[in-house]
Amino acid sequence: MHTANSIIIIAILFNDKITHANSRRIQRNILRTNKKCLGYISIVVDDYDRAIDYYVNKLGFTLIEDTPQPGKRWVVVSPNPESDCHLLLARAANETQEAFIGNQCGGRVFLFLQTDDFWRDYHAMKSAGVQFCEAPREEEYGTVVVFEDHHGNRWDLLQRK
Repeated sequence: MHTANSIIIIAILFNDKITHANSRRIQRNILRTNKKCLGYISIVVDDYDRAIDYYVNKLGFTLIEDTPQPGKRWVVVSPNPESDCHLLLARAANETQEAFIGNQCGGRVFLFLQTDDFWRDYHAMKSAGVQFCEAPREEEYGTVVVFEDHHGNRWDLLQRK
């Protein structure tokens, strides 16, 4: 944002008119050129192959990468391969990490899986054996249901209004 502020200050010095709309446009353009986003979200698992099976065959994710490395694998899955953010399946390497398997977020919803067709994905996931914690519900922000992954981490399946 320093760059946007600098542009606004320069424009003021040169007596250019800066409206709120122009300011927002400048900031959006700067964000496009200085793009930051989440790349990977790690989730601790007990077994790579079981985790891949769950995310690919139950949730319909795509296996993006499975690369062996010394003592571990780099395993990446995604509900949308064209997205900038993917899920990194990280096998627990010690007892401390093992304690967080299935409890990534202390019992709260950990991740939000957004969809463009709630009922299509809900029925597909239910048919695949995904465990839902409640019935789907309508909220002011969209249609949502909580489910648990194969380790017990809580997720929301969500279609925003």
